[in-house]
Amino acid sequence: PAREASAVPSGPVVRRSSVRGQVLAALRTALATGELRPGEVYSGPVLGERFGVSATPVREAMQQLALEGAVEVVPNRGFRVVERGARELAELAEVRALLEVPVLLRLAGTVPVERWAALRPLAEATVRAASSGCPAAYAESDRAFHHALLSLSGNEQLVRIAADLHRRTQRPPAAAPALLADATDHTALLDALIARDLDTVRALLHGHVTGSR
Repeated sequence: PAREASAVPSGPVVRRSSVRGQVLAALRTALATGELRPGEVYSGPVLGERFGVSATPVREAMQQLALEGAVEVVPNRGFRVVERGARELAELAEVRALLEVPVLLRLAGTVPVERWAALRPLAEATVRAASSGCPAAYAESDRAFHHALLSLSGNEQLVRIAADLHRRTQRPPAAAPALLADATDHTALLDALIARDLDTVRALLHGHVTGSR
């Protein structure tokens, strides 16, 4: 039977401009950090109280998350956070690697070094976020870095599909050392891209995406 959450973590009140979009972004971060726990059921009114908004934009955002496969509708109760098993996560990671590794290898040979170097602040932001121990900050900076990498392909459909896979494979953060190791992959990957070291790019990205370092 579904477990209904009796409470949700406190969070910043969302501004009323672009409410639905802000709630959706906040919910995605809460899912990535584990604040919204797999298997738990959350109602629109309870989450609306957390964000300082009505239940309507919360339900709309949750409907979008349901379309993305992050939550399931529980009639008359709310939305259950999807629990992904080890096999499903491994399969999603494999698909992500099959998509991202060839693209980055191709880009490594064509994108000017200066454009890779311009991504350094985003990579360093992930290291700072990991060092700070703030899961929400890390989840946001991690998404921003990977989005920027693939955006250099100029292929909007690829970026959209990769972003969806990234969201579906993001899990609640591990211990701080593991999080920092994940973040330092980003700076090492940039170094390899700048050096056009394709073997290192391949090994780093595959290990980073699949967790098989």
